[in-house]
Amino acid sequence: MSGPALRAVIADDQALVRTGFGMILAADGIEVTAEAADGAEAVDAVRRTRPDVVLMDIRMPRMDGIEATRRILAGAPDGTDGTRVIILTTYDLDHYVYAALTAGASGFLLKDVTPEHLVAAVRLVRSGDALLAPAITRRLIERFAHRQESPRNGLRRDLSGLTPRELEVLRLLATGLSNAELADRLFLSPTTVKTHVGRILSKLDLRDRVQAVVLAYESGLISPQDPR
Repeated sequence: MSGPALRAVIADDQALVRTGFGMILAADGIEVTAEAADGAEAVDAVRRTRPDVVLMDIRMPRMDGIEATRRILAGAPDGTDGTRVIILTTYDLDHYVYAALTAGASGFLLKDVTPEHLVAAVRLVRSGDALLAPAITRRLIERFAHRQESPRNGLRRDLSGLTPRELEVLRLLATGLSNAELADRLFLSPTTVKTHVGRILSKLDLRDRVQAVVLAYESGLISPQDPR
């Protein structure tokens, strides 16, 4: 397979985690351009080496992974606009999932991930897709059900530019359906669904389907009480 090598930064305050993940990625031909022990180092490493993907721990000293993700992805005026962030944590079913995704992360992995899954996740996110399993989407929905405050992140968008079909696709996408499931539900080909999703992301200036899911709830297009 030709093309530039996939480049990654690993940010975690535990040296053993950085070393272990680095060995796993290197064994699969993924170049680790830098390691970081806290969020501030991660931001600096990304600006210096401009990787494709960052594996970002959440709980780190000085600056946590959520703030580091925001700084890396906000505006990205220095050429880091192609960088994707995968959040790493030992915790499941907590508020960090929502915070990480609204900060712009493209995925979420637990630290006990298998080597095969880790490599596959990095390659998936680098390809422009998002690592958001339906189970994670459902957890997001459950959290939205208890949120009463107004949205405070920057994901509010004008949906008037979407066609009725694109709005339908976005609603279903927000329930956690994969492209294959969307195709079955709408009696469309997977290629057509992929085209619709791509147009939705382009029109709304969204990085990936993770942001599309968050936007669907933030904008009120769909609510946690809506039936599938």
